[in-house]
Amino acid sequence: MAFLLVPMLVAQSTKTDDKIYNDVKARLADDPDVKGAAIEVTVKDGAVTLTGKVTDTFARDKATKVAKKVKNVKTVDNKLKLFSDN
Repeated sequence: MAFLLVPMLVAQSTKTDDKIYNDVKARLADDPDVKGAAIEVTVKDGAVTLTGKVTDTFARDKATKVAKKVKNVKTVDNKLKLFSDN
């Protein structure tokens, strides 16, 4: 019986991660402070990683706040850099 539960849990986790991904991307795109930034989002078991570039430190911090507000997000790892960084 335990063998039947594992695939179901994996499938459920994938669905949840897909939903988190879609919600984070949509909220970042709608937020006026981070809109237009080159932000990539990855999600694994509710852990969100943000990579890419933003205009300033305010936008970098705001992206974290926006992602943390999405339902089922457990953690946010903000690896965003500034466009001005080389």
